[in-house]
This record gives sequence, C-alpha cells and structure tokens, in this order.
Amino acid sequence: MTLQFVETAVADRVEPSRQVLLEPPWDAPSTELRVTRGAGSGRALVAVVGLGSTGLPSALALRRAGFKVLAIDTSSSRLSEIRSGRAERLGVARHDLQPHLEDTDFVITDELAGAGAADMVLICVPSDVDAQGRPNAEALRRACAAVVRNARVGQTFVLTSTTYVGSTRELLVQPLGERGLCVGEDVFVAFSPERVDPGASDHEPLSTTRVVGGVTETCFRHASVLLRPICQDLHRVSSPAAAEMVRLYESTFRAVNIALAFEMADACRAGALDPIEVTEAAASKPFGFMAHYPSAGVGGRGVGVDPHHLTAPLRERGLQVTLAENATRILADRPHRVATRAHELLLRSGRQLRELRVLVVGAAYKPGVADCTNAPSVEIISRLLDEGVHVDFHDPLVNVLQVDGEEIYGVDPDPRRDASGFGPEDYELAIVVGLQPGYDYGWLSRCPQVLDCTYRERAGRRHFLL
Repeated sequence: MTLQFVETAVADRVEPSRQVLLEPPWDAPSTELRVTRGAGSGRALVAVVGLGSTGLPSALALRRAGFKVLAIDTSSSRLSEIRSGRAERLGVARHDLQPHLEDTDFVITDELAGAGAADMVLICVPSDVDAQGRPNAEALRRACAAVVRNARVGQTFVLTSTTYVGSTRELLVQPLGERGLCVGEDVFVAFSPERVDPGASDHEPLSTTRVVGGVTETCFRHASVLLRPICQDLHRVSSPAAAEMVRLYESTFRAVNIALAFEMADACRAGALDPIEVTEAAASKPFGFMAHYPSAGVGGRGVGVDPHHLTAPLRERGLQVTLAENATRILADRPHRVATRAHELLLRSGRQLRELRVLVVGAAYKPGVADCTNAPSVEIISRLLDEGVHVDFHDPLVNVLQVDGEEIYGVDPDPRRDASGFGPEDYELAIVVGLQPGYDYGWLSRCPQVLDCTYRERAGRRHFLL
C-alpha cells in the first residue's frame, strides 16, 4: 500500500517537527490508498475509525472543514452502503454524501492499518450491550488495539465512543505506554463524547458544544485542533474519565426522564387525560422543567444502551444505582408493554390470533432516520409473530427489517400508491410506533383500530392509547 500525503502538517497549529511518515511502518495491506492535494491542502490527514451514525457525519464534517479524511470501517456491508450513496440509515442525506464519494481527499477503506499514516485519529466505533444489559465493548477494543499497534510519534487520538469510565486509559493510554510512546510528549490522547443527533436538523454538530478531556494540557491542545473546526465551542474537563462520565450522565438523565414520561402517560390514561397536553402545559414553565414525551420505546445506541455502561461497573463494585437501573428496566420493558396492549385489543375481535393481521407503522428507532438499530418495532413485531399473528410493517424510509434473523419487507397500505397489497381496512389493528416527517398518513383514518404509541395521531375508526 502506498500512501501519498501532501502538505501533511496542520499549518501553524501542530508542532512542525511532527511529520507524517511517507513509508508506512506496518505490513502493507493489498489495497492502495492515495490521498492527493485538494481542498484540504495545508490541513492534516484525519483517520475516522468507525462509520456509523457518529463516525460518518464526523468524517463529512471534517472534510468540509478542509481536512483530508481517511474513513475506515471493517464492515463490508456498511462500506457498500456508503459507497453507493445510500447512507440515510446512518442519518446522512444522500446530497451531503454524494460529492465526497468522488473527492480524492476523502478515502473510504476497511484497512485499519491506514490509521497509522494519519496525523489525527478519531475513534467512533460503537459499543453495545447484550440481551441481559451487560456492556459489550469488543468491537471497540479491537479497533483501539489496531490503532495502537500502528501508532507513531506525533499522532493525536480522540476517542468518542460511549463506554465505561476509564476506557480511554485502558484502551489507549496504557497500551501506547507499553509500546514506549509517552502520552503528552510522543502522542496525544483525549476523550470527547459524541453529540450527534441523527435526523434532527436543529441539533447540527457545528452548533453544538463538545466536551473534551485530555490526558495532559498538551493533549487537550492537540485534540482542540481536530475538534474546533467541527463544533461550536469546546468545554474542557479535567480528564478523559470526567468526559466519559459526562456522556453517561447525559444519557442516564434522558433515560430517567423518558421513563418518567412513560409513567406519567400511564397516569394520564388512568385519569382519561391527554399526556401530550399535560406535558406541553408543564413545558410552558420557563424554569425547572424539560419536556420528555411518551413513545413505544427508545432505540439506537444512546439512551437505551449508554446507562448500562454506568450501572454495570458500579454494580460489580457493590454500589447501588437504583434510579438509573429502574429507568433502564422501564425503557427495556416498553416494547413488551406495546405488544401486550396490542394482544388485549386483538382478543376483542373474538377470532383466533392466527386469523388476524396487524400493521406496525414505523420501523426506524426515531423519526427522520432509516436506522433500525435496537428499534422498538423489532421487538413488538417479534412478540406478535410468536403469538401467531400475521404482521406487516410500513415505513417510508425502511424497505426491509431484520426480525429474529429473518428479513421482513415493508408494505405500502395506501391503495393510491400500491393497489396490489392489503389496504388499511384489511388490518385488524394498526400500531403507530413512529411517523416519518413529510409523508402522508391519511390512510390511517380507514384502519378499523389504531393503537397510537405516539399519543399524537388521532386516527382510525377506533383509537386507543398505549
């Protein structure tokens, strides 16, 4: 592999003695990567490791800021999705991505070793939890190990992946030290939690403050060179561990308040009240209240996942985090609640469940994206299928959904667009999990029964709330 980098140093912002090695210090993979002079002339090369809902938008933002970008992901399906310009699932619009696919200073590869030639490395590999809520950071560990293995003097490493407190030190600082690289002198390490909100145009990264915790003062300065061009401002904290805790606090705060919103919705239903009306009235208070709304559940890799990286290590140390643990249980149970409520409504028909057909409206984990990672719709469909119910789904942004290892293809129940399939009247129940903005759902009014998990869609011949 030959790597040709022109104008490698960040002009006037990185020590001039820190030069990119033109001869790679690793075993050369078979792929040839070539980054040439372009709009990023005079800027550093940044390797972005992990091209999910955080990494890909970050890579595009860095390129727009003038950096040369080496975008790395080991998933062949994800790279195929990106190279074809179909990355809506990751919260990136086609028109934002397309121009970069022909840019010689924006290179996409599966070669983790390529990070060794970069001036700066942004690590965005997600961590997850298993079915029991136990954190699983194996993918992140492998990525960090590869980055460390190919590290060289002068590089800056910024970890953004949400995981347990102490991960930056364990996955980067200590292994780099074992390789003989002194952090703060030879290489520079910081943690800056991601603050990307896919599908929310009013939460653009450029208008968002980023928290940064460097191992040393020099580490913070080097991390700032990478992050300042792609965010509104930097908020410095004393250490990577403090920055890691910031992210867990943010996600746990949301988890607790969403769990409270679920319970308040149940309380409102018991009193025949509209929970949206009550929430928005409470939000009119200009202080001391932040609106959170009930739904069919949470998905993605944020609120439903991140708090486990806080609670699991503390629980292992014998420390109680009752509020956070209860909140995660309430969130995890929500799709089950939806399926149970649907079961109750279906039984009213007096027919066998295997004779009934249900339409789940909304497959993505949130409006405005096509990402179905940990989406509540998947568990809802799975539970209904287990009971023998025929289940279809409709989402204008999602063509196919993986449920229990099987592919389910979406349908269009609007006969004005598709007269070949089942229409709204053919479903015993429509479960509204989420609505994509900008699409017409007028056909919902013709459904015999609608279970509205958004608490906003007053449609259907008979309308029910969760």
